Amino acid sequence: MTSEILVNVTPQETRVAVMEQGAVQELHIERTSSRGIVGNIYNGRVTRVLPGMQSAFVDIGLDRAAFLHLADIWRLRQSEDADKPIERLLYEGKNILVQVIKDSISTKGARLSTQVSIAGRMLVYLPQVSHIGISQRIEDETERKLLREKLKHLLPPGEKGGFIIRTMAEAASEQDLQTDIDYLYKLWHDIEGKSSTGMPGLLYQDLNLSHRVLRDFVNVGTARILVDSRETFQKMVAFARDYMANVTERVDHYAGERPLFDLYGVEDEIEKCLARRVNLKSGGYLIIDQTEALTTVDVNTGGFVGVRSFDDTIFKTNLEAAQVIARQLRLRNLGGIIIIDFIDMESAEHKNAVLAEFKKSLMKDRTRMTVNGFTALGLVEMTRKRTRESLAHILCETCPTCQGRSEVRTAQTMCYEILRELLRESRQFDAREFRILASQQVIDLFLDEESQSLAQLGDFIAKPISLQVEAAYTQEQYDVILM
Repeated sequence: MTSEILVNVTPQETRVAVMEQGAVQELHIERTSSRGIVGNIYNGRVTRVLPGMQSAFVDIGLDRAAFLHLADIWRLRQSEDADKPIERLLYEGKNILVQVIKDSISTKGARLSTQVSIAGRMLVYLPQVSHIGISQRIEDETERKLLREKLKHLLPPGEKGGFIIRTMAEAASEQDLQTDIDYLYKLWHDIEGKSSTGMPGLLYQDLNLSHRVLRDFVNVGTARILVDSRETFQKMVAFARDYMANVTERVDHYAGERPLFDLYGVEDEIEKCLARRVNLKSGGYLIIDQTEALTTVDVNTGGFVGVRSFDDTIFKTNLEAAQVIARQLRLRNLGGIIIIDFIDMESAEHKNAVLAEFKKSLMKDRTRMTVNGFTALGLVEMTRKRTRESLAHILCETCPTCQGRSEVRTAQTMCYEILRELLRESRQFDAREFRILASQQVIDLFLDEESQSLAQLGDFIAKPISLQVEAAYTQEQYDVILM
């Protein structure tokens, strides 16, 4: 299936949309002020070892210490270290070479690994591991064997590092592979040279988003890469000429008057991605809720009543939902634990068909994931690797009114809370008068439905109570002023 990649660039951020058949399939945003650090390689210094958690905090020169777990220390692959606890492998003050495998998310620091990998166009270099792997997306066994033989033939004698052959290497020539090998060797040589200082700090920074588009997103089905910044376009063309000449002709500059993302409807899609509700073409809908612990997706029939039977209606809604959910996971970059509540189906055949359709739709996703199937409660459990912030976390922040609850207390609830506070204040202070400062909605309720309650309290405390609207107050804000 052919695709187009749109690259929108401003001085503040770069945004990328991957389009297939006129629909947005993936969204990526990188901001100049908060660029992600996944893939970056650092000199690190252990600042604290936590035996109880079998992990350590590592200073890599950033504001917040990064996190290294025992399972991410590559030496454990060696038999003599397999059973050693982390306190026998690391100590405070020890200098180590580390790579970021997960960005800092929310209050958590970046996650590290001591197993370094450097990605090229065709290959991923593993300087510490003697192993040759091949992407699972290259399914042809003959091609897999041929690529492995080509790579072995090109490696110098005594090479101790390993490689992973990427999907883009399918049908690659020996010259293509050799170019990538030389590029990766040079990068690793530079990193080793910089690491000799021992001071915590950055040794290697992964490519920016516009260049990662060329390295990671482009495939044989990519018809065009459209860039709306001439400067970025020129840099991408230069990068393509050096490392992927066959892509150069597909990079085009967009110079139209209308904004690129408006022209292709990407801005509208971004707005939809920030909503909880996703409408299905059949009339059903999804409710997607993202929390700190997990993401839930609830499927509902909505206005879809079907034409044959209720079971058939449910089945068709779930089939459509399976496709849409897979796309929404990519668009919103949802990661971690994901629980999907499809509409209950009695038929095992229907369940299997929905699960098969869901897994098929997930095959387009580059991110590693596992799907565990239906549980006894009829829920589908899955995990999707989380390396970067989700779209909502990049574009949004916690609501200052509800503090992330997605709900605010009703005006009536606030009225009763204010009445209790008035009673409390009247018992503590001998004020001449009390004045309530609150939002318009709360004051309106005091003047209407709750006017009798307010009058009764005034009589009880034997003090006048006045009201004042504060336009800047939210519904949950109020003050009781002693006059």
